[in-house]
Amino acid sequence: MGMTVALQPSFDDLSTRLIDVTFCVLDLETTGGSAADCEITEIGAVKHKGGDLIATFQTLVDPRSPIPPTITILTGITQAMVLDAPRIEAVLPSFLEFIGGAVIVGHNVRFDMSFLNAAAIRLGYGRLENQTVDTAALARRLVRPDVRNLKLRTLSAHFRSPVTPNHRALADAQATAHVLHALLERAGSLGVTNIDDLLLLPRARGAAHYSKIALTEHLPRKPGIYIFRDRHDTPIYVGKATNLRSRVRQYFYGDPRRSITNMMRELHTIDHQICSTTLEAEITELRLIHAHRPRYNRRSRPPKTSHFVKLTKEAFPRLSVVRILRDDSLLYLGPFGSKRAADLVMTALWDSIPIRRCRTRPGGRGGKCAPAQLGVASCPCDGTLSQADYKPVVDRLIDGATINPSLLLEPLVAKMSDLADGRRYEEAGWTRDRHDALARAIERRQTWGALQGLGWWEAETDDGSKVLIDHGRLVSTWRTGEPAPLMPVAPEPHQVTEVPQNVEVASEADLVWKWLMTNSPRIIDSTGLLALPINRPKRLNQRAQGG
Repeated sequence: MGMTVALQPSFDDLSTRLIDVTFCVLDLETTGGSAADCEITEIGAVKHKGGDLIATFQTLVDPRSPIPPTITILTGITQAMVLDAPRIEAVLPSFLEFIGGAVIVGHNVRFDMSFLNAAAIRLGYGRLENQTVDTAALARRLVRPDVRNLKLRTLSAHFRSPVTPNHRALADAQATAHVLHALLERAGSLGVTNIDDLLLLPRARGAAHYSKIALTEHLPRKPGIYIFRDRHDTPIYVGKATNLRSRVRQYFYGDPRRSITNMMRELHTIDHQICSTTLEAEITELRLIHAHRPRYNRRSRPPKTSHFVKLTKEAFPRLSVVRILRDDSLLYLGPFGSKRAADLVMTALWDSIPIRRCRTRPGGRGGKCAPAQLGVASCPCDGTLSQADYKPVVDRLIDGATINPSLLLEPLVAKMSDLADGRRYEEAGWTRDRHDALARAIERRQTWGALQGLGWWEAETDDGSKVLIDHGRLVSTWRTGEPAPLMPVAPEPHQVTEVPQNVEVASEADLVWKWLMTNSPRIIDSTGLLALPINRPKRLNQRAQGG
């Protein structure tokens, strides 16, 4: 007889309606309480689907060891009863085939699974990967206040099971199956209609705001974004998910974080929007967070002001941190989410090249400023530096930021190496962070330039996703065969600049670029050409964000 080994359920399997799920309700009798040194003496199981019994399995098993008197008193199974019974080696293959891909159910199912897995591993079948449901855990969540305890006998009496459990495998499995269906009826009133809901339900015990889970009943099992609103209809949190219903319901299963508890206390309604592609979900989430600044999106909430590092327009240009991106044909790096992030990049440039630091007008002082005296900056403050001598410094800065990043990054690598050789590890770490912040800023500038050069473009991926992009901003996304819908939050009028206008625009361009590089789509039409940067900056620590 061929044997079927159950596999881990797929995403679609986990979204199966409970009425379509096959449950294998089982019970094992054993010679003791530990699978490490005890054996199975009896197996009983029933398979149900849609509330109907479809198969039954029952057999005694020769444990090849004495059955303790206490077990005989408890179960009624004697040594003589198992004398001619098959051994587990003969029983297990047919029982595994009986189980197949069903969801395994038991009362305190971990006990039964420990013996079943121990036998399966010992005989070379490996651990069972079936999903399991524990009726004791479900009862704790659903009926604990209504019963004196959670024993199978108590629950079967409470739900008026036609079979009384008696510590024999088949009878106990039949009683457990009756309890399961009674609990499923209770769970249905809480919106538990699919197997993924049922598997998560036991975790909900103790969740203070679990009663609000009814707000999730309208959510589909599709990708999209969700919006939590308070009683004033104000968005308090925006998130994205590949399975809206499953993701949102996880908030109701007792998350211990104080911020989640506070958010669930304020939650009044839940809105959602289905998205055709992951890119649409990511960008819609980003735009809604920037538009509404929900108070519980603390990590992803955008800054109120963007900052830039700018090369000033002077006879002897210097670096300056500014908040406004002007159309003045000067060199900018950014945007950065904070002045601190911008200062980090400016300091990296100071460490890399001897750019002017002081603000004193040329020839405005009798001696050199401190950076010039230390030899780390070329400053015209004492009037001895000519524009011709200073020009190579500016040219190197511009070339490094626009054409060849190594001109700016290699001096930082050399400095970091020297500091490490001198065992000045903390300073070497600071230099590394400055290097990576600068590399990230140059990389973002390159990425933005490539997207601007491509202009308006339409692309399609192998899975049928289509997108329409306007100079790095998403206009619409749809699937092959569907009309092209407009995004719910329309992009602002586009202005061609050498760097993104603000952090929001930069973040969206980063998502578009990541999607472009990850999915390698076919560009169907465009108003420009995609010119990939040749000299990409390399970060020493890929976790560095830079701004």
